[in-house]
Amino acid sequence: MEKKPCLNDKDEFPDDKVLSRCLGKVKPVWDSYLAMIAENHPSFSAEWRYYRDGNNWLYKVTKKKKTICWVSVWIGAFKATFYFPDRAEDAIATSRLRKEYIEQFLHGRRYGKIRGVTVVVKRSSDLSSIRKLIAIKEQLK
Repeated sequence: MEKKPCLNDKDEFPDDKVLSRCLGKVKPVWDSYLAMIAENHPSFSAEWRYYRDGNNWLYKVTKKKKTICWVSVWIGAFKATFYFPDRAEDAIATSRLRKEYIEQFLHGRRYGKIRGVTVVVKRSSDLSSIRKLIAIKEQLK
């Protein structure tokens, strides 16, 4: 995958047309992601916001005041990043996540008392990892 984020024009809101241009053949997977969130997690809300610190539009998914994940759009893919506190280590280590995601959390960069797991989504099958991470996020209090 090209290492090029797509949504960096603050004056161009990421509507369906812009997302289709950036995601290309991955756009139906994006649509499936949105449908999955709407159907399985009606208490979640989400919004696009432009962040000047990263010069990029991000899709922030929340439940009340709790952030579930941040999504960035790249050329031909999107990335969903979940941040977990250190106390999630056992839940993640014993989960049915792919080994690469478990390793990413266990050995990844710490941001204070949290660490992230990023799923690069190019195919519908990648959404299963997102489902698992949402389940872990929801079981944490």
